[in-house]
Amino acid sequence: MEINRVDPKIAKLISQEKKRQKNGLVLIPSENFVSTAVLEALGSICTNKYAEGYPGKRYYSGNKYIDKIETIAQERAKKIFHAQYANVQPYSGSPANLAVYLALAQPGDTIMGMSLAQGGHLTHGHKVNISGKLFNFIQYGVSKKTDLIDYDEIKKLAKKYRPKIIVSGATAYSRIIKFKKIHQIAHEIGAISMADISHIAGLIVAKCHPSPLPFTDVVTTTTHKTLRGPRGAIIMSKKEYATAIDKMVFPGLQGGPHENNIAGIAVALKEASSKDFQKYGEQIIKNSKALAKSLKENGLDLVSKGTSNHLILINLTKNKITGKRAEKILEEIGIYVNKNTIPNDTRSPFNPSGIRLGTPALTTQGFKEKEMKIIGELIAQAIHNPDSFKTLKQIKQKVKKIITSHDTKR
Repeated sequence: MEINRVDPKIAKLISQEKKRQKNGLVLIPSENFVSTAVLEALGSICTNKYAEGYPGKRYYSGNKYIDKIETIAQERAKKIFHAQYANVQPYSGSPANLAVYLALAQPGDTIMGMSLAQGGHLTHGHKVNISGKLFNFIQYGVSKKTDLIDYDEIKKLAKKYRPKIIVSGATAYSRIIKFKKIHQIAHEIGAISMADISHIAGLIVAKCHPSPLPFTDVVTTTTHKTLRGPRGAIIMSKKEYATAIDKMVFPGLQGGPHENNIAGIAVALKEASSKDFQKYGEQIIKNSKALAKSLKENGLDLVSKGTSNHLILINLTKNKITGKRAEKILEEIGIYVNKNTIPNDTRSPFNPSGIRLGTPALTTQGFKEKEMKIIGELIAQAIHNPDSFKTLKQIKQKVKKIITSHDTKR
């Protein structure tokens, strides 16, 4: 490879990262493995082209083929999500959300979103994020008794504060989100309904989770995670919001779109429209449920007592171990998860009371329920024995055996 000659130091690090990914169990729910076809599009000569503007209306010449690629990506997004409009230019999910807020509201306006501490995303109004600094965000969350979204609270807050936009969607919520219910609440008070489906987009395409389209006014999603594409984003909406959103994405927030990334998105969307992808989404859920069952049977507490999607949130309070330490211990034995706050957490986000894990990446690699049962047992053993060097060493060997055995089967 040319990179080995030009920059051996970076080439070596990329090689080491490839080995790390192959020799570990990736259970971080926002991570996945893209196809070779997507990687080829990402590394293509499309990266050389500047294309400020939109297909048919660029500020540079020479976009004859780039226009076609971006148009295909738009049309594929509209088709698989049943959307009237799609913008595939946002660099990622965070700028996509910001573009919607700025297109459809004014700084200082009131918006509602799910609290980060309760399972929402940073861009849903957290005070340290630009969304929370520019807008008056009212935060909603989950019931203390059930760990489920409290739709009555959303309705009560909506009537009290009359927000311009109500945002649904989450990053650490393991149950089905009732998008239609939130949309109805928004329209009752004259608000715009917006859904951020970044984590569950692939499940929606695979018909494993209810879709917020076509009824929701605006929908944003990243293109990686369960959708299994490159790191980008898509904004979809009803036609009446298209012009305002287009203008805010460009020239409002961004310059030239990353057309190599958009080519990768187009490829991923084609893959997502296949029957195999639907089977993939179904297997994600099967694996997630099998893993959750194993974790519970081995003495771990799960937030909401289980899962209905791709992710699981473990409450480590009774185990007397923090999420930060659990994450580190599991990483050392070759299992990758991420530390995460749990609802009503009394600890800091930097050292919270929980860990978050999910099954999209392992499902891409072909793991099934039988292996999820074993993986759940190993995670529980590690958490129950954080100070036993002997036990952790044995678990590490078992992790290696699972990976080696799985590679042999494939």
